[in-house]
Amino acid sequence: MSYIIKTRLVKIGNSHGIRIPKLLLDQVGLTRDIELEVQGDQLVLRAARRSRDGWEAQFRTMAANNDDQLLDAPVRASSSWDEEEWTWE
Repeated sequence: MSYIIKTRLVKIGNSHGIRIPKLLLDQVGLTRDIELEVQGDQLVLRAARRSRDGWEAQFRTMAANNDDQLLDAPVRASSSWDEEEWTWE
């Protein structure tokens, strides 16, 4: 079901805010963190994606395509400085 509700902008310091009715929040599943995006003349808000959301699936796809190789050459295990100068205290 779709709702259209009219509301007003409320001044909050140098910014503005709106009150979003619980009915709408429940309908779209918004809880705490949201993302705002401008699309043309519209302001779109949606639930914020979690950091690294979807990375696991992408890594599996990369592994399946053998596309998970290192880009840099391996670094040699130790240098002469490591062997001669480095001391543990």
